[in-house]
Amino acid sequence: MIDLSNSASTLVAIPRDKLGDRHETIGRSCVIALAGVALIAKLIIAWTTIGTNDVISFYRFGRSLATHGLEWTYVSDISFNHPPLVAAYLRLIYFLDQNPWLHENGIGFPLFLRLPGIVADFVVVLALLNAAKELRLPLWSLAILALSPVSLMISGFHGNTDSIMVMFLVLAASMCLQDRPILSALFLALSCQIKIIPLLVLPIFLCYWLHRRRVLFFTVPFLVTLVSFWILPILKFPVAFLHRVLLYGSFWGIWGITYWLRLTGVKELSRVTYSHLLPLQQMIGAGLKLTIIGLVLLIAWRRRKLDGRGLFASLGWGWIIFFILSPGVCAQYLVWLMPFVLVLSPGFFVWLTAASSIFLFFFYNSISGGLPWYLAISTGNLTVEWVPWSLWPWLTLIAGALLVWNRTLTANPSFRLCSLDSINPTRL
Repeated sequence: MIDLSNSASTLVAIPRDKLGDRHETIGRSCVIALAGVALIAKLIIAWTTIGTNDVISFYRFGRSLATHGLEWTYVSDISFNHPPLVAAYLRLIYFLDQNPWLHENGIGFPLFLRLPGIVADFVVVLALLNAAKELRLPLWSLAILALSPVSLMISGFHGNTDSIMVMFLVLAASMCLQDRPILSALFLALSCQIKIIPLLVLPIFLCYWLHRRRVLFFTVPFLVTLVSFWILPILKFPVAFLHRVLLYGSFWGIWGITYWLRLTGVKELSRVTYSHLLPLQQMIGAGLKLTIIGLVLLIAWRRRKLDGRGLFASLGWGWIIFFILSPGVCAQYLVWLMPFVLVLSPGFFVWLTAASSIFLFFFYNSISGGLPWYLAISTGNLTVEWVPWSLWPWLTLIAGALLVWNRTLTANPSFRLCSLDSINPTRL
């Protein structure tokens, strides 16, 4: 006969903190397991599909780089706007794609292109899980991030490098939690080798380390790493590099403000393009970009005294401003802000993930010609089908930003928007 009294006394004797630790360990293990499931699912998708026409473009870039070199590709191909590190990887996987044995086993360029981004998603989940206590992240929110349809569709199917950039940016921010400016600088510089856009949030890092009197420990390794990767194009073909990489602008008329402007019917605003913009389009685009830069600088300065979690949230605000005001956003960009919005507000993150997933599904379904997805070709004729769905995440960003802002004002009635005064940690 079982002595229930002894069993009950044993359970009562277990300290609550140990039970909590046990539950947390189980929860963390579940998050890792879910991230592993998502990784496998993305690998299967990448192995059995080609992806979007971005994959075809990258293949063309790889062939051009292997045949003619980096300078010729920058000069001759207006659509090649990637930093030299990405160019080197494209050249490598183009070479691997010529291997007959790999082709016989279904391993080719489309899988190689998407593989780093798939791994990057897994690393992002691990990095945030490792810092969950400092960032005050509930485990359920990390589980949603691990299984996010946004990363599943973009990293698993689309075929681009955005998820890799996000990984390095998350790692750069994570190093701020550990007070490691050199590693933070290295990771931020690496993120700029994937996409140039992290330079937008560089002031947030600079002001953070400036307040802690560690700015030289951050700035020097950042510049050394950045220049070491860019030294060849800077010295040999600076004009082509500057024009293609540093001055790249996205598509006009398929997102947010420029989409609404296109709907006005004004001829000068109705063209969907990323090159040869009309003067009025250029003027509006420049104004929006300058506004974004100015607001990010304001965020960087006012929030410089906040801790590492505050830096994550500052990055979230920077991305929110970018996505609300940007004259052009492509579908795959939606992975940029997700980890940082998660830290800013888990609830906001859930709604944004849902809205973005709806938009991405209709986008990929439209350009794939319906399910099942195998090859998706985005053309100008199809924009009428999927562009209206982009309003879902755009409007969600506006609504979420207003709600988070209202919550801040409720907690701190004395807080002022139009001010250069720094925000003290005690006020948030």
